[in-house]
Amino acid sequence: MPVGVFFALVAYSIYSCGDAIVKSFGPSLSVFEIGFFIAAFSLLPALFAKPKGERWRDAFKLRHPLLVHLRSFSGVASSVLVTYAFVTIPFAETYSLVFLMPVFITIFSVILLKEHVGAMRWLLLFIGFAGVLLVVRPGFRELELGHLAAVLCPFFGAITTTVLRVIAGDEKRVTLIALPALYVLVVNAVLMIPEFVVPTPQQFALLAVGGSFIGIGHILLIAATRNAPASQVAPVQYVQIVWAIGLGALFFSEVPDFVALIGLALVVASGLVNIVLDGARARIASRFAEYRARKDSANPPVSEVRGPQV
Repeated sequence: MPVGVFFALVAYSIYSCGDAIVKSFGPSLSVFEIGFFIAAFSLLPALFAKPKGERWRDAFKLRHPLLVHLRSFSGVASSVLVTYAFVTIPFAETYSLVFLMPVFITIFSVILLKEHVGAMRWLLLFIGFAGVLLVVRPGFRELELGHLAAVLCPFFGAITTTVLRVIAGDEKRVTLIALPALYVLVVNAVLMIPEFVVPTPQQFALLAVGGSFIGIGHILLIAATRNAPASQVAPVQYVQIVWAIGLGALFFSEVPDFVALIGLALVVASGLVNIVLDGARARIASRFAEYRARKDSANPPVSEVRGPQV
């Protein structure tokens, strides 16, 4: 197993364990209080991931302030919504709805970035969406606010990702790390005040462990992307579905029925095929570019073989 893929496997597994800890709090603490402490503790490992050559005090030197703040706001919204979903609806259902994010990202890329999306991509997204419907089955069961939160989470997550694609080349990485974290801390700190409850020592320890898991997972995911191509790292995220089923059954007595398992399988299969196709297209484009480069170097333009004009 390539080391990058191993890092990704550990990262997504740790993420799932951190999410399970969040779910374990249920209604004992407010969503905002959980979000505040998880974010605070997740920052401790992330402090060691500062890019070389950049300084934290430069995080507020923005080249695209509106887009940076939009990304930070959408990140807060996504974080709060997924926390609410975790503590109110079954674990596997939350993950299946969160994995709708590729659908929203594709829609945004077509509308906002004017990218072309082929028929195969739309078909795979439709299959994944059908899988989600089999898991949730709207109209055949009572849905809760947690389901709506889990749908809105990938919507805002897609905004975060789309904006990042626009600004990543211009903004410092410390900006992209520090500003969203600051937003999460400040917003949750303010909103948790009305219902604040002092955590018990056991709750505080769980918050520390859960937040540390999220932070460590972030560092490992960075290491994964540095040691393996995205086409190898991306499919590993679907291990979270397996973790959701296992942890949900073991700790929360949540066992998906046969129809839900089929839906989850469709979500995973469509996502994996989509990623494999992306990887294949990237390899073809790379090889074509190499071929053109070799051809151009073997047959340089006349102006290049003549040398400088006199």
